[in-house]
Amino acid sequence: MCKQINLGLLIHMESVKCLFRVRVNKIESNRDLDGNLGKRIELLEEREINPYVVRPQSDEAKMAQDIMQALQTQMPFLPQRTQMATPKIILFLTEQEYDNFGVTFDVNQVYEVTLENQMIRFRKV
Repeated sequence: MCKQINLGLLIHMESVKCLFRVRVNKIESNRDLDGNLGKRIELLEEREINPYVVRPQSDEAKMAQDIMQALQTQMPFLPQRTQMATPKIILFLTEQEYDNFGVTFDVNQVYEVTLENQMIRFRKV
């Protein structure tokens, strides 16, 4: 399977690796449609954010942003966010599927995820 890119290049999708990191945010108990107990595992991707990416257009909004930045530097209970977390993968597995999966997920554990050759690989960081 090949995908054509607007540069006129052909890329074999089987040879393309996609690599990113996720953190286990939540593990919950659930039941599937047959009533079997299982787990819902929520994995978040965390990315560093640049605080100056979004610059407000109006003078009032710029002033409000400057005031918030000043407060964050003076008051430690208002931490400045340097990371943004977004849901990346949510797994719904029965207990048997989880046991066969071979990865033991723990909350706050970070994994490197590789997407390659129609496979998903998890590696504990």
